[in-house]
Amino acid sequence: MTERFITRRDFLVTAAMAAGATHLHAQPKSAIQVRLTIPSKAEGPQMPGDFVGLSYEVQQLVDPSFFSSKNTGLINAFREITSHGVLRLGGNTSEFGYWKSTPDSPEPAHPTIREVVGEPKAHYYPVTAEAVRNLAEFLKATGWTCLYGIGMGTNTPERAAEEAAFVADALGGSLQYFQIGNEADLFDRHLRDPKTWSAKTYLQEWLAMARAITARVPSAKFGMPDVASRVEWLIDIAALWPSIENPPHVTTLTHHYYFGGPATNPEVNIPNLLMPATMAKVQKTADTATAAANKVGARVRMTEGNTCYRGGKPGVSDVLAAALWAADYSLLLATNNYSGLNLHGGTGKSVANSVGGSLPGDTLLEQQGATPAEIATHPHPFYTPIATFGTEYKLEPVARGLQFAGSLSGGRLFKTDFAAKFQAAGVNGTGYAAELPGGKWCVVLLNKDLAKDVEIALNFDRGGVADLQALRAAAVDSRDAEIVQLSGSALKKDEPFRIVVPHASGMRLTIA
Repeated sequence: MTERFITRRDFLVTAAMAAGATHLHAQPKSAIQVRLTIPSKAEGPQMPGDFVGLSYEVQQLVDPSFFSSKNTGLINAFREITSHGVLRLGGNTSEFGYWKSTPDSPEPAHPTIREVVGEPKAHYYPVTAEAVRNLAEFLKATGWTCLYGIGMGTNTPERAAEEAAFVADALGGSLQYFQIGNEADLFDRHLRDPKTWSAKTYLQEWLAMARAITARVPSAKFGMPDVASRVEWLIDIAALWPSIENPPHVTTLTHHYYFGGPATNPEVNIPNLLMPATMAKVQKTADTATAAANKVGARVRMTEGNTCYRGGKPGVSDVLAAALWAADYSLLLATNNYSGLNLHGGTGKSVANSVGGSLPGDTLLEQQGATPAEIATHPHPFYTPIATFGTEYKLEPVARGLQFAGSLSGGRLFKTDFAAKFQAAGVNGTGYAAELPGGKWCVVLLNKDLAKDVEIALNFDRGGVADLQALRAAAVDSRDAEIVQLSGSALKKDEPFRIVVPHASGMRLTIA
């Protein structure tokens, strides 16, 4: 039996990895050997074609030119990530926005809230009709749809309904659903009475707003509750749901997820981000969320999250490690039948405002002696998928991870034991596979191990041609993460395809 073997030399030369060769010097003979098999039939969940998404603060709408058809740089960046994605608008700042339908509309009276260190300050701002119209044109230009967040913390049902009616009309088919409130499970910190606030009192407030919106927009759909961390709220709400008479149309149960934080926490580091136990915790959350969604008759979506909360951590959130994490996290959620995920980002100012006015990552860099020029070379916020440098937009490593995983979008996932096989071999790695529309197969192999290369013998029962790409950088803590096209290879049915996946890298095979 003959086997096609991609050598380490082929990998380095074809991928133009000379700059990183010192980090990836092991030869195939020293690589850990793992044998993987793709089942003959894809019997896992269908991964939606628009699975991949981004999350931004609603406050980003204060600048109507940001989400605009004229902002071609941002449009191109969105389309480079995926041609069919989902933009979620929400975040902490959404609780302080108010609807301003016309230039002369008066600012409403605002409630008094507690000011808490680390929470957003009560800086109120208008969401204008101009910004929403521009958003609609931006969505058309990108081919993306929108999850539109309406504030709950300082809003009223009447104002929420007025805003929703305009948004529904302006966005049309680009609007997937409304999200009322952001991280309501944390309202007891500064927006509600901690003695009485619960999933039940939240649901009562939410119903008042959702019904006001439905009265103006009968076709309105909703996602909820968008919790920060108390995923048990989903179970509580699912238990209460049967008692609600004529409930609003909820299509999605939503939650957030950040690996850890803030940036000053030493536990937020690359080894912890990539270790298998991190994904085991993700799986536990997914089990809880999907159980609740099944009771409500909805899907689950992770609508806001990233590597490190409060803006990310330099050297962790903006390097290759974040790309590997993003790819693995995305596809693990897909295997749990999530409708998608939205990684948070945006401009430094909007995210800083959402966490009290400053980014902990900046403080960390200053403590490490970084100069202002050195600080400016990082994206702000540090975890953003799309960084803004003046008028330029740049895809960051975490966006490359989304791209890598997004290649399986629209496909039917195979049920595999790839992660178990890596674990049995003593390697921190995993993999996913899907049958794409049209019959192609796509396989994503992720070697998150910081030291061990893997030599994989991939078994499958079809022939064809494999198109190969690598997700790599000079080192796991390098910011130059990229997806590189490799040479293709002919495959023969029932003959293993052998390939080396270096440590801290990914490989993607599309088999036609």
